[in-house]
Amino acid sequence: MKYMILAYASQRDYDAVAGKDTGGPAWSPEVLAALKQFMMSVNKELEESGELVETRGLAAPVHTRRLGSRDGVPFVTDGPYAETQEVLASYWIVECESFDRATEIAARLGQAPHPGDAYDAYSDVRPIIDSSADLGF
Repeated sequence: MKYMILAYASQRDYDAVAGKDTGGPAWSPEVLAALKQFMMSVNKELEESGELVETRGLAAPVHTRRLGSRDGVPFVTDGPYAETQEVLASYWIVECESFDRATEIAARLGQAPHPGDAYDAYSDVRPIIDSSADLGF
């Protein structure tokens, strides 16, 4: 079964990684290098095990457009969004034996290096369906 692991971040997180002062812990070049090495190592392990299907990082929320419809009228807004702080930052698609294994992979990704003592990050793990029949219709 395939699962999508969705990692979230805020514009503030993107700014901090880019070296901007956000009032929070600074991302030093050493911490950034450790993060890059960690991600490369985890991704390589997932490739070697045959579980990694795809992974990508996404551009900062300020480079986002949201499309919708209000009262039947289409609209487009630029990000970031006033309704929420966190947006999808990156994703992994893994193919593995169980939901528990996908959760284990997501938990490992949550151990990525970061500045400071505490880091408020979260991710979602969602099964990927193959057809509308998997939704019950």
